[in-house]
Amino acid sequence: MHRTRKRPVASGRVSRREALVFGIVLTIASFALLSAFVNVLSAALTLSGTLIYIFVYTIGLKRSTPQNIVIGGAAGAVPPMVGWAAVTGTVGLPAIYLFAIIFFWTPPHFWALALLIKDDYARAGVPMLPVVTSLADTKRHILLYTVLLVALTAMFYTTGEVGLIYLVSALGLGAVFIYRAVAHIRLEGMEGTKSLYLYSLLYLALLFLAVMVDGMVSG
Repeated sequence: MHRTRKRPVASGRVSRREALVFGIVLTIASFALLSAFVNVLSAALTLSGTLIYIFVYTIGLKRSTPQNIVIGGAAGAVPPMVGWAAVTGTVGLPAIYLFAIIFFWTPPHFWALALLIKDDYARAGVPMLPVVTSLADTKRHILLYTVLLVALTAMFYTTGEVGLIYLVSALGLGAVFIYRAVAHIRLEGMEGTKSLYLYSLLYLALLFLAVMVDGMVSG
């Protein structure tokens, strides 16, 4: 792919064998360090995220279904659970909500990016949603997952682990996200796609910042 052509393996600066060995060593080292200095649960969750990304997303789904990023996105949603397990030694309902938030954020975020580089994915034979369906249908899917995401962020408040600072922030940020997704449908062609993609990045960063600030203020 054009966007990945300068990466170490793709450009030939690192061989596939070297990359494989390096990845295996890092995976083993991370599991050992987390097990020794944090807890086994956080180590196991970290390993699960790695295995999901490699075997479920990259090998199993990426080139076989347009739902690749929906299911495979679970790998990117694991880190909050790792952090929760590292601190508490358990995986409680709040950690599951944090996992679910990133899980549902991934499709609208990644599909906006995929729209911007649709031709690149098509040339590489990767069936991302914009490659296999229409622009209008992709936009509708982005809106659907955005609405589900915002509803989920509001439900997180019911756990009692976050307060009003978080709730107000989540609703405000979510309202803007939905507004942009609706506007994206109404705009012609690719107009508004890049700004929607960039906002999705800002949205997640500010949402988790709200979680942090709320926790600090609430004690």
